[in-house]
Amino acid sequence: MKSAIKIIREQINHFYLVRRLSLYELKSKNKNNYLGMTWEILNPTIQILIYWFVFGTLLGREPIEVDGKGIPFVYWLMAGFFMWIFFYQSTIQGSKSIFLRLKMLSKMNFPISIIPTYVIFSQFYIHLLLLFITISIYQFAGYFISIYSIQLIYFMFAAFCLFISIALITSTLSTIVRDVHMLLNSILRMMLYLSGVLWPISMLKDYPSIVMTLMKMNPLFYIIEGYRAAFFTNDWYFIENWQYTLYFWGLVLLLFLFGSMLHIKFRRHFIDFL
Repeated sequence: MKSAIKIIREQINHFYLVRRLSLYELKSKNKNNYLGMTWEILNPTIQILIYWFVFGTLLGREPIEVDGKGIPFVYWLMAGFFMWIFFYQSTIQGSKSIFLRLKMLSKMNFPISIIPTYVIFSQFYIHLLLLFITISIYQFAGYFISIYSIQLIYFMFAAFCLFISIALITSTLSTIVRDVHMLLNSILRMMLYLSGVLWPISMLKDYPSIVMTLMKMNPLFYIIEGYRAAFFTNDWYFIENWQYTLYFWGLVLLLFLFGSMLHIKFRRHFIDFL
C-alpha cells in the first residue's frame, strides 16, 4: 500500500511535467513524417476501413442490436475500435517506455514512475481527436449526443487507471526481461479478437455461459461496452451493471497495487540493465 500511495503522490506532484512531456512526446514522434500528426488519424482510419470491409461487407454482417436498436456494423465498430487503438498504443508504448530511456535516467530529476504516464497521456490526445471525429460522424448518422454521453468521461478515467496500472507492471518487467515486450505484442494481437471489438459476444449465447463469463473477465471489454452504451443506449452502463463495475475496479486496484510494488522494488536497479 505504501508503494501505491508513493506512486499516486508522484503522479499528482509532477502532473504539470506529465502534460509537458506528453506534448513533447507527441511532437517528436511525428516530426520526421511529411504528414506529421495526420498519420495518427490515417492509421486507425485505414485499419477500421479494412475491418469494416472484411467483417461488415465480405462476411455480410447484419446490424448489431444494441438496446433493442439495430446499429449498422461500421458505427458499432467505430465506438469500440478507437478505444482499442488507445489501449493497444498505450500498452505497447508504455511497456517499453522505461527501457528506451535508460540512458536518460542518470540525467533525470523527476520520478521514473511518470514516464509510462506521460507516454500514455500522449496517446490520450490522439484518442480525444478520434473521439471528436467519431461523435461528429454520429451526429450526421442520427446518433445524437445525450445526457448519457457524459459516461464517456467516466470510462476515459477508468481506461486511464487500467492502462497506467498495466504499464507499471509491463514497463518494469520489460526493462528486466526484454522478451516480455515481444510476448505482450503477441498477446495484444490475440486480444483484439477476444475483447468484443470486432464482433458482439451475444454471438456466444448458444455456448455454455462460462464462455461469455470468461470473455467479460477482460477489463477492456467493460470499457468498450461502456463506450457503446454511452453512444447508443439510454442507460447508465456502470450503474446498471454495478456488479461488473465492482469487478472492474477491484481488478484495477489489484493491478495497481502489484504494479506499484514491482516498480518501487526494481526501479533503483534499472540503470544496471543499461
